[in-house]
Amino acid sequence: MDNSSAHDGSAEETLEEINKKTGRNMPQAIATAVILIAIIVACLAISMDVFMVLLIVFMILALWELRVDFAIAGMHIPVIMLWICSTVTLLATYYSPWHVSAMAVCVMLSMVLVALSATANFSFGDRLSMEIEHKLAQTNAGARLESSFNHGTANARHSRLTSVAVSLFTVLYIPLLASFIALSLTFHGHAVAHAIMIVFLPALSDTGGLFAGAWFGKHKLSPRISPKKSVEGLIGSILFAMAGAFVIFACTYPTLWASRWWVPIIAGVLIGVVGTFGDLCASMLKRDIGIKDMGHLLRGHGGVMDRVDSILLTAPFMMALLYVTGL
Repeated sequence: MDNSSAHDGSAEETLEEINKKTGRNMPQAIATAVILIAIIVACLAISMDVFMVLLIVFMILALWELRVDFAIAGMHIPVIMLWICSTVTLLATYYSPWHVSAMAVCVMLSMVLVALSATANFSFGDRLSMEIEHKLAQTNAGARLESSFNHGTANARHSRLTSVAVSLFTVLYIPLLASFIALSLTFHGHAVAHAIMIVFLPALSDTGGLFAGAWFGKHKLSPRISPKKSVEGLIGSILFAMAGAFVIFACTYPTLWASRWWVPIIAGVLIGVVGTFGDLCASMLKRDIGIKDMGHLLRGHGGVMDRVDSILLTAPFMMALLYVTGL
């Protein structure tokens, strides 16, 4: 009994140490990741139409999280207009015969409509207030003090010009970048492979960076923005993404292996570097607002935006790489 208790205590201490190094509840994070992977794979197995629906759902949830986050800092974004414009943009990008033109026109129209809508501050009643209070309750006082806005509540208000600027940033951050995911499904007849590479490789890169940083991380990458990021974690991100790219490439393009062997190497470096940059940008945004996580929808991961930030930022680079190399 004593040996068993000692073993259990040692296991708990080890798990607690891992959670501390990674900044996550790892059992919850792994369980959530498995469920998400199963959902995405199931949607891809059914049809691309279902995957597009899933992409829109994730985008809608991410926009709501940003709505709450910016409201904490006293800034307003017109989330309903963003939902409508973003959905239309993604559907038009994928289903229109002129994919790039449809995406460009929809994004430009979205910017105009969202900018106009941002000048009006519509109320969401108790729901938004409850979300803000919940987010503030989860945020420690130190994070609030480091915020550029440093508000204890969401009572502060900024000018309408600030709301317009933040709303336009949101259009460029979510629907525009998400459109590149939809665009990657439209060429060369490898939609499933493209979806897997664009969605799963950044996630695999994050996993590699997480474990490499937890076990070997000694040299801080950007201690002011994200204290847990390390140079070793960045190297782990690149290597994991590169290994995953080689596996997907070998399974999907066996006839092109001899002539395109260098593509997974470029993909791994791109995803590792750009994905880490995306994480740092999101961390800087959270630090500026004064919050720990973008949301709380995914247990062990925080919010949807906490999981898709690297996917969004790497999407245009991966889409360009796949298109230029003829894959």
